[in-house]
Amino acid sequence: MTATDPRVLGIGADVRRPDSVTDELLQRLVSRVRGSGSTWELTEVYTGETLVELPQSTPADIEAAFAEARAAQELWARWPVAKRVEVFKRAHTLLVDNALKVADLIQVESGKNRRMAIEETCDPPMVMSYYIRRAEKLLKPKKHAGPVPVVSGATEVRVPKGVVGIIAPWNFPFATGLSDAIPALIAGNAVVVKPDNKTALSPLFGISLLEEAGLPKGLFQVVCGEGPDVGPTLIDNADYVMFTGSTATGRVIGERAGRNLIGACLELGGKNPMIVLDDVPVEEWVESASFGVFGNTGQICMHIERIYLPESRYDELKAAFVERAANLKIGAAYDFGPEIGSLVSPDHCERVAAHVEDAVAKGATVLTGGRARPDIGPAFFEPTVLEGVTTDMVCGVTETFGPVVALHRYRTVDEAIKLANDTEYGLNASVWSGDIARAEAVAARIESGNVNINDALATAYASKGSPSGGVKQSGVGARHGDQGLLKYTDAKNVAVLKKQVMGARPGQDYGAYVDQMLKSLKLMRKLGR
Repeated sequence: MTATDPRVLGIGADVRRPDSVTDELLQRLVSRVRGSGSTWELTEVYTGETLVELPQSTPADIEAAFAEARAAQELWARWPVAKRVEVFKRAHTLLVDNALKVADLIQVESGKNRRMAIEETCDPPMVMSYYIRRAEKLLKPKKHAGPVPVVSGATEVRVPKGVVGIIAPWNFPFATGLSDAIPALIAGNAVVVKPDNKTALSPLFGISLLEEAGLPKGLFQVVCGEGPDVGPTLIDNADYVMFTGSTATGRVIGERAGRNLIGACLELGGKNPMIVLDDVPVEEWVESASFGVFGNTGQICMHIERIYLPESRYDELKAAFVERAANLKIGAAYDFGPEIGSLVSPDHCERVAAHVEDAVAKGATVLTGGRARPDIGPAFFEPTVLEGVTTDMVCGVTETFGPVVALHRYRTVDEAIKLANDTEYGLNASVWSGDIARAEAVAARIESGNVNINDALATAYASKGSPSGGVKQSGVGARHGDQGLLKYTDAKNVAVLKKQVMGARPGQDYGAYVDQMLKSLKLMRKLGR
């Protein structure tokens, strides 16, 4: 690609930040951060220009944020579930009505293309819709049988954990900053969120919309800072931790949460495979696969980094995929033209480039792409397809998290499954076939928390009624589904004995009591109790 290539958009164009992102708005948003320490220079990714100084939080700031959140939570937890849900019904409308403004903020801070930014704005409303429907049923006390029929019983009561600490990543700042908090709040908790410094604006704006919808002030707090500076104090004050990020950081967070005897949900890294069977319809596959690899410039936890193609159709499928990748429109623009936007920062661009350079140095072939594009913006990198990647290359085993994919050929389906499972990760996988039953049989053998059939990643993640999480080194716990709300609660067991029938009656021979008890156990089993 060159500066005159029609596939390149934004070169020489006006990429000023959108009119909606005013200095007044930026100052108003960062003023919501509980921070009295130094400041961090938040920049516009497309241009590298400074947007605003982001306050950084000291340990004392974090403790104060938790104290205020805890006081607000005591009152919030007393609200009937239906009353809490009403806040999120109003918030749903506000989020949808402000989607374009949210997309402006997401683009400014992350550099993603507008198509992806708009899709991101849809995630919190989708999560709200699910829990608005399900919350009252999930949180309603449940009656259970007691040990002695008729005269005893137990009630399962769901109570909020207290204050949930959320550590949100930069790749989907608005979605993860809000969507993980929504079920925690509906369940009666308060939240303290730490967004990434690079992408704090959109979650801050989202929280302001929640408060406009009626969420009590102080209930949803924001602290900012680098992970090692902020993380320990946040975890030490939290009653539960939700983290999305790398496996290495997840281990550190999990260990600290374990020492504090609090729960943690961790969605971690992936090296996600796609298996393409020999009966795949090529046109449908190419379009979905290109999004699964290059969507959000490859910065999706569930994006595909390994594609396994059948030897019998390898050349045909490779040619079709490489052609699509080579013709993706890349550019810096606040309109819907570009299909590929920027990486989040120059540092991350250098990391992606280093993975490609290492692969090439060790014998891999670049079929298309493979270069940084500073002529477009400080952190742009071309959609890249590699061939001949092996496990002695960094990108052969480590998550690249960029617009880079490796193509591999296989001879038998058993071989493809073995190769797909040959990783320490297990977050997402994809299987493509013209025969759904055949694809389902393959999916059943893949070691992954999510498997998409005839899609790359979106169907699994957008199915909000089904839990989504990783296995192996890709995480612990899940978001979405009933589990995504219940994890933010404790189950209190309230048991009632209406008559004192437990134990031997006064004067009764204990041996006779034991005989009666054992007979009762057999009878209860026959009665299905």
